[in-house]
Amino acid sequence: MSSKTVKASQTEINQLMLPNHANMAGTVYGGTILSIADSVAYVCAARHAGPNCVTVSVDRVDFRESIRIGELVTFKAAVNYVGRSSMEIGIKIYSEDFKSPAKKHTNSCYFTMVSVDDKGRPREVPRLEPETEEEKRRFREGEERHRAARARLKKPI
Repeated sequence: MSSKTVKASQTEINQLMLPNHANMAGTVYGGTILSIADSVAYVCAARHAGPNCVTVSVDRVDFRESIRIGELVTFKAAVNYVGRSSMEIGIKIYSEDFKSPAKKHTNSCYFTMVSVDDKGRPREVPRLEPETEEEKRRFREGEERHRAARARLKKPI
């Protein structure tokens, strides 16, 4: 199986937050952010492994700051870790109020995506070649989260 670099699948998407994205207080619904993040995770995973990728889990979502109507939200995604058929996609989310130049880091999350064949069975994905120290660190941390998730799944509920 071939391999790919992190840069090969990095994805950045911008979305303007409109009134239909928000509650009565003018802050954006968390579900709106998660829905867009899921789409961004798909694009990143599909760039790495091809178009048949599905969401298996969202390991963690941290809501650090509120996002308001009228702000531009940037979703930056990268493949952190690759297993046999699964990929951890890390997403950092920033918002920007056009009235000020400052950007806020509003959210971070990890999506696990799996590449599947035409019958919905997991299929092998290209290996990941982390190049920088930061990419290598994210790979190691993703591998730890992958192991912990597998251990949780083996425990009876």
